[in-house]
Amino acid sequence: MPKHALTLKRPRLSTGLGYLFVSSLVMVTAVDPYSGLLASVATIQSFDADQIEYQQLTVVPVSSSGFDRGEFEVVDGANAVKLTVKNASVPEIGSAKDFALKTVTARGWEFTQYSCLVKLWERESNWRWSATNKSSGAYGIPQSLPATKMASAGSDWRTNPETQIRWGVGYIDSRYGSPCAALAHSDEHNWY
Repeated sequence: MPKHALTLKRPRLSTGLGYLFVSSLVMVTAVDPYSGLLASVATIQSFDADQIEYQQLTVVPVSSSGFDRGEFEVVDGANAVKLTVKNASVPEIGSAKDFALKTVTARGWEFTQYSCLVKLWERESNWRWSATNKSSGAYGIPQSLPATKMASAGSDWRTNPETQIRWGVGYIDSRYGSPCAALAHSDEHNWY
């Protein structure tokens, strides 16, 4: 044999590993990996058609569009007006919206009511404590008219968002019963 001839040897290790790999695949298909039992007819569950109870599902079409992910329908208030409100995001800790969420939940209202409040006050003042309506004189986050009504919640009503929120939530509760009812009124009349 010449000196430069190349000799190929078959490594025994790769043949053994290949055999192990293929046999493992075969065993996984023959053995139920969750119970350790061999796959057989006895391990398959079957049901008689007479023993199965079916649920009745009724599909009701929604007349309006706009139901995106994260939105919900609220029927609230004396007139049961339908609203579509996007879920509010969880507010930043220490923000005015965080205080509003705490105030809403302290009254026993659910997160849906907070979402209605967020939508309402974004429309009214965009959550600015110094927002002033030039034509009516309404002021603050809840757009109190007259603005001096908020003094019943605290003497710092001109500059403190928490005082304004406390007054605004109290006003909504006493006048409409809930933020969603106030939002429904605002949708219909452009004021609350």
